[in-house]
Amino acid sequence: MTTIQVDGKEIQVEKGTTLLKACLDNDIFIPNLCYLEGMEIPSASCRLCFVEIQDRQGPVPSCTVTVEAGLVVRTDTEEVRQLQRSALQFLLSVHKVDCAHCPANRKCGLQDMAKFLKIGLKPKHLTQHLKEVEIIDEHPAISYYPNRCVLCGRCTHVCLNRDGQAFLTFARRGLNTMISFFGQGNRDLSECNDCRACVEVCPVSALVLKQKY
Repeated sequence: MTTIQVDGKEIQVEKGTTLLKACLDNDIFIPNLCYLEGMEIPSASCRLCFVEIQDRQGPVPSCTVTVEAGLVVRTDTEEVRQLQRSALQFLLSVHKVDCAHCPANRKCGLQDMAKFLKIGLKPKHLTQHLKEVEIIDEHPAISYYPNRCVLCGRCTHVCLNRDGQAFLTFARRGLNTMISFFGQGNRDLSECNDCRACVEVCPVSALVLKQKY
């Protein structure tokens, strides 16, 4: 175990733990969307979990920092909050906000982050960049809504770690990036019917199980 200080509070942390996990395990909340317990190589894709560390230049994503003795961390500085709000506003600019018709309503990761950071879900100054395709239904068991997706990578992570081969991957680039399904080797997408891990781990219901399942 090693000791670090976060927001003036000393906490005992197991060596090798990421700073984000250390804080969350000690009831110190840091905004995040892409974090999953047991994720060895964090994607750092949501850009929400910034913190400031004494003697290091500029805020850093806490999911990419491994704790070491003597770290002095601040999670709630003005610069940190501004970066987090900017990251969230970007996610909202590529997200179709239609909470009333979304299965994730009231249990949504974006709603939770917006509430914590005190940002409205529809900031007036934001220009939206939505994808033309509203729904992709090519999978036999799962519907994918690209304009809900926050590209957190949780689904690709759990799919890959289920048995070492993924049916999900990122496709395209930039604002057109989305999740794509594919079969691999002798495997078939019908194997997904009894798994559902990607659907359950999605924080925004971008992946939805078709009703027949």
